[in-house]
Amino acid sequence: MAEQANHPTHPAHPTSSGPGKSSVGIHSITESAHYALAEMGPRRSLQTLLSVNHVDGFDCPSCAWGDPDPEHRKSAEFCENGVKAVAWEATRKRVDAAFFAEHSLTDLRKRDGHWLESQGRLAQPMHLAPGAAHYTPVSWDDALTLIAGRLRGLADPNRAVFYTSGRTSNEAAFLYQLLARRLGTNNLPDCSNMCHESSGAALAETLGVGKGLIAYDDITDHADLIIVVGQNPGTCHPRMLTALEEAKRRGARIVAVNPLPEAGFGRFRNPQTAHGLAGPGTRLADRCLPVRVNGDLALFAGLNRALIDHEDGEPGSALDHDFIDRYCDGFEEAVAAWRALDRSRIETLSGLSRRQIEECAADVLAADSVVVCWAMGLTQHRNAVATIREIVNFLLLRGNVGRPGAGPAPIRGHSNVQGDRTMGIWEKMPDAFLDRLRDEFGFDPPRAHGLDTVDSIRAMRDGGIDVFMGLGGNFSAAAPDTDVTEAALARCALTVHIATKLNRTHVCPGAEALLLPCLGRTERDRQASGEQFVTVEDTMAMVHASHGRLLPGSPHLRSETAIVADLGRALFGDDLGWRAMRDDYAVIRRHIEHVVPGFHAFEQRVRQPGGFMLPRAPRDSRVFPTATGKARFTVNPPTAAEAPPGHLLLTTVRSHDQFNTTVYGLDDRYRGIKGGRRVVFVNGDDLRELHLHDGDLVDLISVSPDGERRAPAFRAVRYPTPHGCAAAYFPEANVLVALESTAETSNTPAAKSIVIRVEPSRQHPDQAQVR
Repeated sequence: MAEQANHPTHPAHPTSSGPGKSSVGIHSITESAHYALAEMGPRRSLQTLLSVNHVDGFDCPSCAWGDPDPEHRKSAEFCENGVKAVAWEATRKRVDAAFFAEHSLTDLRKRDGHWLESQGRLAQPMHLAPGAAHYTPVSWDDALTLIAGRLRGLADPNRAVFYTSGRTSNEAAFLYQLLARRLGTNNLPDCSNMCHESSGAALAETLGVGKGLIAYDDITDHADLIIVVGQNPGTCHPRMLTALEEAKRRGARIVAVNPLPEAGFGRFRNPQTAHGLAGPGTRLADRCLPVRVNGDLALFAGLNRALIDHEDGEPGSALDHDFIDRYCDGFEEAVAAWRALDRSRIETLSGLSRRQIEECAADVLAADSVVVCWAMGLTQHRNAVATIREIVNFLLLRGNVGRPGAGPAPIRGHSNVQGDRTMGIWEKMPDAFLDRLRDEFGFDPPRAHGLDTVDSIRAMRDGGIDVFMGLGGNFSAAAPDTDVTEAALARCALTVHIATKLNRTHVCPGAEALLLPCLGRTERDRQASGEQFVTVEDTMAMVHASHGRLLPGSPHLRSETAIVADLGRALFGDDLGWRAMRDDYAVIRRHIEHVVPGFHAFEQRVRQPGGFMLPRAPRDSRVFPTATGKARFTVNPPTAAEAPPGHLLLTTVRSHDQFNTTVYGLDDRYRGIKGGRRVVFVNGDDLRELHLHDGDLVDLISVSPDGERRAPAFRAVRYPTPHGCAAAYFPEANVLVALESTAETSNTPAAKSIVIRVEPSRQHPDQAQVR
């Protein structure tokens, strides 16, 4: 049985006071101020926070939630987690040569991820020589020469992997995919492989576009019903709460579908209104459906059956037949499958009663326009693609695609993860994109599909990769099967990380390693032609500019764009105009105009206040570029992960004091947790059946076909989860996710439905191993 090994200890003994009933409020203001001042000081705090998410400022480096129109933005256009993300990047603390001289690699591997990242910004390029105990300084020229030599010397360009984080700008991402393809590989895994790949696969198949189809004002101004499923906006996309509040005040209804009660769906105490600060706030969710973990496919199948039944009883009352007949195919087959559903099986799989499902269906029937929002609570299951296809079925039945206030809304997690994919960061870009790339740059890109994230780990594990390069991110912490991933990285001859801060992946190197420090989103980027800006795409497909405001944190920092361009020149000379693209990012944007659809007049349009929206044919004109040219109903037999007797179904979640793999602190006030993260939330009846008690120290053991994995020393917390279901924090629980446990079609790690046993712990909490 695999067990975490050689990982740092943390003495925290977490305590619990139960789930919160409200979100944000005065506590959020005081927490934000305290954090910003501690990391940045007063002057830097004002410089950054008054610029974030404004037209002449920089895009928040955390989530991808969209912005209101420029004329409707507030002076403080940020949330608590946004403040922490900005302060985390703009901190005054530095990690330099003296730090690495003091701390050996062995010492750093004993530290958890929170400690590593809290040390400050990487200040200069560092090199770990083969067999060395410490990282040591290296010049930029020597670092780039080393990388170029290793890449040039590969027996096959497919023995290199180029990973991308969702924070990377459009300009850097476009250059990065150009670099990889000029080398001769499509090995371009990215963080989207681990989050919304399932959304893209399902939406592309059924609607023809692998993105959401809503705009910001669809939520605030038009939707009658907003269903938020598998998403916790209070923690993961806090500015979304303001949009939901605007919708509520207009009369929209909100249905929350989530296994755990979340404070963000309770009373929202908007810190920018008197009603929020001094009054009771706004209760957001009108209905909360405590769906069983992975019960969402069954829920939407049950809703679709309820709509069909209502139509049968009162023809013309439930379905939009004109839309279905004109724009869709596959309807009759889907209806036949819904009529054959076993209602008792739907109740078992969803964890919801027939009455709960039919009451939700009544909300749907009363709404002229419906938006369905979701996030990783849907996308990281084996049946994730089928679940999202069933949501599309649900929307198509009543014509809720291609009109105001209606449509699918996968809410992206990182601030440019959607833009990176638009720019070509994908291991299987279509030939039409590669043809335009060829015509623009005069070389023929490789056509064979490359490796996604999971397949990259498998290839590294099996000795098939020599060079791993990461453009941002914290790969080993974000990836599944943590011990396997770290061992896979160690098999590489060279690992290279372009990063702002030290993280766990940097202390899990290959035989040789480089850390290349880059500018953050908050910092000014000056090149030969003058000060530059970059662009990003949010979850609503809005593309806008981002201008850094702070001076660089070190004279040794280079922008991501400049680093990639410099590497291109070191590898290939100036064959594609790498120097011109480094010197002036407008040159890159002109290339993007010619290669990426929807970017005509890129430079002119992105300089307009608020930027511009990319075209999405199903939204814009009800044109569906699918295999049949129509929106596609699909048949998705209800399934769900099920745990055998004596086991639980575990889902992974974020704490409120966290963004992706970055942990800002050890509390989660929205769930009542203080002083630690190694907790497992378990239903009280399940604790009794397992002969455990609230506060017991337990080990979590996942059960997979290839064996068991153990995560030791978690504190059991009695919590109102559905019976048979439990939750623990990501990335601490990633060690339990088998590499081979992935979603069908998308190959996304199935981190949200893990079969586990819970046993009394083998060790004292002070020996608990954490990442």
